[in-house]
Amino acid sequence: MNTPHSTLHTAIRECADAVAATASGIRADQLGDRTPCEKFTVAELLDHLGETLVSSARAARKEPQPAGPATSGTSPAVVAESANRAAEAWSNPAAFEGSTEFGPGEMPAGLAATITLEELAMHGWDLARATGRAFAISEDAARVALGAVGEIAEGARASGLYGPPIPVSADAPAFHRALAASGRNPEWSA
Repeated sequence: MNTPHSTLHTAIRECADAVAATASGIRADQLGDRTPCEKFTVAELLDHLGETLVSSARAARKEPQPAGPATSGTSPAVVAESANRAAEAWSNPAAFEGSTEFGPGEMPAGLAATITLEELAMHGWDLARATGRAFAISEDAARVALGAVGEIAEGARASGLYGPPIPVSADAPAFHRALAASGRNPEWSA
């Protein structure tokens, strides 16, 4: 994705703010609820997103990723704070340069930023939908998220992270097209 730093970072910041707002409102009685991401309950999605965002901040700062098992029991407050820290780490233009360690190994830093945006946008929406909240981002951020989803969709589908694309109108809002491209039904409800 050849998106300039400022455009990608602006979308990351906006989606991180939306994730933080969503996570901050999650109640304990919602942790066992299902999400649009079929593999995860709300609690499991908080764990996944929290771990990913901590790893993303390290990737932006070019710090090594720790070895060892993932943590569990990530609270909504920790996810909100992790979203903010990841966005802050990606605010530095140098974060996008060269390569970095993220996820399964080393990759171009720009790809790590793209994956960060995709995680914030798609899983932020998953959390919002599962807990009855709005996930409001601008059309500009939605278009950048659509580009991020498009960039990783083929690989994500091949590895089972995305389901088959859901048909939507070509003139549907950009965020609906991003959700559909990731295998999510934009009309999903709990």
